[in-house]
Amino acid sequence: MPTPEDDLLSAFDGHDLEAIRTVLTAGADPCAPVRGKRPVYWLLEEYTRSDRLPECLRLLFERGAVLDDPALAPVLLDDPAAIRDAVSKNKALLQHRTSLVSSFTSLTGVTLLHVAAEYGHLNAARALVEAGADVNAAAATTAHGLNGHTPIFHTVNSNRNRSEPIMRLLLEAGARADVRLAGLEWGKGYPWETTFFDLTPVSYAQMGLMPQVHRKEPDIYANIRLLLEAAGRPIPALENVPNRYLQPKKS
Repeated sequence: MPTPEDDLLSAFDGHDLEAIRTVLTAGADPCAPVRGKRPVYWLLEEYTRSDRLPECLRLLFERGAVLDDPALAPVLLDDPAAIRDAVSKNKALLQHRTSLVSSFTSLTGVTLLHVAAEYGHLNAARALVEAGADVNAAAATTAHGLNGHTPIFHTVNSNRNRSEPIMRLLLEAGARADVRLAGLEWGKGYPWETTFFDLTPVSYAQMGLMPQVHRKEPDIYANIRLLLEAAGRPIPALENVPNRYLQPKKS
């Protein structure tokens, strides 16, 4: 029989605020670890990205949940006023490094702008950029030289293309579209974990066409066009999008 905590994890799926509230009211503990992990981190690691996440996260905070890194809270809440206030008190937050488990692009050794870009929080991203965050800051690299990606890599093949507005924001603020990485970890620790090698933002965007990434082909090619334009590269005619070979066959 499912426990209240199991019901809480189910309520996190799709960021169902009212279901989370109902389960908490029924007695689920918002702070006690479930399968070795606190509920707030189960919520943040869910692969859904949506505007409902801040409301769900705020509810957990109201019920006593806390983050190991408090600097993350205003970014994950997509709260630009709180970000501006925090940065005004501590400018070093713009260089602050943090880590979270990510179901998509790695969030190990990243800046707050990487986090905003990964979750598609445009308000937070804009506040950080306006405060002076480095749009070309590189994430930490692994012992094998993987990662080291800039925030734009979180935007080029995002869940439901949610971070596309942030990609535009970053490009307008001077983000490079020609950064080259030795490789990048995607979905580390999940069944869809994949390591991609020899990447630029353009080639990483195109990785969205792989079956385990589950991105829409027109979105991917629209992002590629934008990145090519930003890099000053010619944009060839892309006449087979969506790819006819991949379309369902009519009976």
